[in-house]
Amino acid sequence: SFRSTEAVLTAVDAVFAGAEARDGLSDPARGDPPVIEHLVRRRGQAGRVELWPLLAPDETDEDAPWTPPVQQRFAVSPSARLARRIARLVRHWLDTGARLESEGRAIRPGDVMVLLRRRAGFAAQMVRAFKDAGVPVAGIDRMILPQQIAVMDLAALGRFALLPEDDLNLAALLKSPLVGLDEDALFRLASGRGRRSLWSTLTRRRAEFPEAHAFLAGRLARADFVPPFAFFAETLGPLGGRRRLLDRLGPDAADPIDEFLSLTLAHERAHAPSLQGFLHWLDIQGTEIRREVEAGTDAARVMTVHGAKGLEAPIVFLPDTAQIPRSTAPLLWGGDAGGELLLWPPRRAAEDPVCRRLREAEGRRRDQEYRRLLYVAMTRARDRLYVCGWRGSREPTAGNWHALIEAGLDAADLGEEVVEPALADSEEEGRIRRFDVEGDRVEPGPTVTGDAAAAADPPWLTRPAPPEPRPSRPLAPSRPSEAEPAPRSPVGADDGMRFRRGLLLHRLLQTLPDLPPGEREAAARRFLALRGHRLAPAIQDAWATEALAVIEHGEAQPLFAAPGRAEVPVVGRVGEADISGTIDRLVVTAERVVILDYKTNRPPPLVEADTPPLYLRQMAAYRAAVAAIYPDRPVRCAILWTDGPRLMWLSDAVLAGLAGAAAPP
Repeated sequence: SFRSTEAVLTAVDAVFAGAEARDGLSDPARGDPPVIEHLVRRRGQAGRVELWPLLAPDETDEDAPWTPPVQQRFAVSPSARLARRIARLVRHWLDTGARLESEGRAIRPGDVMVLLRRRAGFAAQMVRAFKDAGVPVAGIDRMILPQQIAVMDLAALGRFALLPEDDLNLAALLKSPLVGLDEDALFRLASGRGRRSLWSTLTRRRAEFPEAHAFLAGRLARADFVPPFAFFAETLGPLGGRRRLLDRLGPDAADPIDEFLSLTLAHERAHAPSLQGFLHWLDIQGTEIRREVEAGTDAARVMTVHGAKGLEAPIVFLPDTAQIPRSTAPLLWGGDAGGELLLWPPRRAAEDPVCRRLREAEGRRRDQEYRRLLYVAMTRARDRLYVCGWRGSREPTAGNWHALIEAGLDAADLGEEVVEPALADSEEEGRIRRFDVEGDRVEPGPTVTGDAAAAADPPWLTRPAPPEPRPSRPLAPSRPSEAEPAPRSPVGADDGMRFRRGLLLHRLLQTLPDLPPGEREAAARRFLALRGHRLAPAIQDAWATEALAVIEHGEAQPLFAAPGRAEVPVVGRVGEADISGTIDRLVVTAERVVILDYKTNRPPPLVEADTPPLYLRQMAAYRAAVAAIYPDRPVRCAILWTDGPRLMWLSDAVLAGLAGAAAPP
């Protein structure tokens, strides 16, 4: 073995020297050696193996018969106590600068790996204990996202926005950290309301619960206008939802919140952004998040043994060692005479000899896999292995990992008992068995510049983010940030399809001038008659006539006849602003340059003074950018109002005043 030190491999050999522990790893019938023995490559390097006693539940006084359950008692489960003890020990190493002798450096959080047989229960307790102790932790390698409490609260907010009349969901939301009502406040609100819904009652009594009503009413008003990511990001960010969730649920709620937000973005990339669709997708998927915790970050890892196959760590804790899997499938496959049968004994008392034999064989295969997982878990440790666990009120079942390791160390007479009660809850729990192998050879490792856990926070961590540069993206003059002038009424006879009309007219004015005059009308009608446009024949005739009238307009006709290009992209810098836009038509001759812009679906002004200022600024920006390209000839600008049509030349003085002295170099 090139991975583990002599102490770890000696303990592994001792544990699997017994026939019971070796069953499943070595089979002499297949020609396997009768004894498992490792050759140590890292001989001469320091290593350690510790066996901690199993933690038992605290003893509680028996209540007298018929004692009313009115007094709340607080008890810490043995699994939670074990998680706190592991976290305290790792924190102690970091605070005291404990050394990892084989590499000649201080222990870092990334050196620690906690391996579990099952992910349920203890994994969340271990992550919480690490975070409470201030130990950087990578979180759980897998989590069922809809089962996280923070995610349940956010989903309840989304369901309220979809159906405010769901009283049960709203009651849960009111008690969540997002709103924060306590039991008494919720009772005052819900009791005596008759047949009114809880939301209507809260609306009527909003003076009594102003903050709760303001928060929920604001979320309800925004739900129909923003996609799911924006809805939940606003809730968690500007509205303080993340802070309230973390204050109530603790720092371990940060990981599910971040994964939930990432999932909203992933859903929007693959589906139409819909709050109802996202919540339905979240429920039916039962999304399991699998994270790569072997990303090189300096943080402790909490993983299952299955997930840790192929991985390693200098320090490994095995806390889930006293429980044995006992569940068996109700259906059994097998039979006599080489046949395959599906057998279903409804209860153990009804099993015949065939079922009992099949169930015993299945149980043996399960126990063999259980012991193979123990081998995988122990051999993940490079330098140190800590074996611990907890038990219930009954004695643990024989053959568990803790018992197998203890029996192996006893048989090989490895280790000695030491007392370290400082990090335990009692002196008895501080009695541990330790097996050390001293070493003076240091393994060369990667150069470490410093302890990431002890590094000071960077200054930007608490400093507000600077304002974004203006503009944060290239300014498109044809899409100004200010309000555009009001269009004609949408109920007008010729404006029911105003947006499609503007797009199609721009396309016709882009392509028709390049065709011979005799072919333009037929081409326009063919284009408008395409089935994808879904236009009635009368609308096709009207729009084709309007496009041809614009091209053949007396004042505009020379501009379409002159050499020019349509849909010309222009990028430049005007003053302090970067612009990126498209000129509808650019006419370049030896005498001058003309910028022609089409405006559709608006009543055209009769004089330049009535032209909306934002259109004038748009043309001024185009003029300043084009003037830098053609400095040797004048640049004129004109707006062609298709509703008419009407050609309006813009005065150079007005445009120069809007552009000012900000012409690009």
